Amino acid sequence: MIIKSVLREELENSSRLKKEYEKALSKLPEGALVSRDIKGHRYYYLVKRVKGKVKYFYKGKVSDDEKKKYEKAKKMRSKYRKLLSRAKKQIRYLKGTLRGKEEI
Repeated sequence: MIIKSVLREELENSSRLKKEYEKALSKLPEGALVSRDIKGHRYYYLVKRVKGKVKYFYKGKVSDDEKKKYEKAKKMRSKYRKLLSRAKKQIRYLKGTLRGKEEI
């Protein structure tokens, strides 16, 4: 069955891509940088989840480079999450297709 071998190969590729996306996501810095204006002053906080709860960590003054780093990480995280979701859906579909009964 040529089709099954092609589907298996595609499943392997999708699984490999899924691992690569998860690895890339783990390399990105955790959390997001947010600013708050309090009494006319700007304060920066790092926001991230800790044990299922959202926590704010005071960062103080933040350089432009660090702001850009977190902004870029935010965009990349969004991109990788979309790609990861797409890969998971494709894996689920291919596993279901390969599990189907063969016709004679």
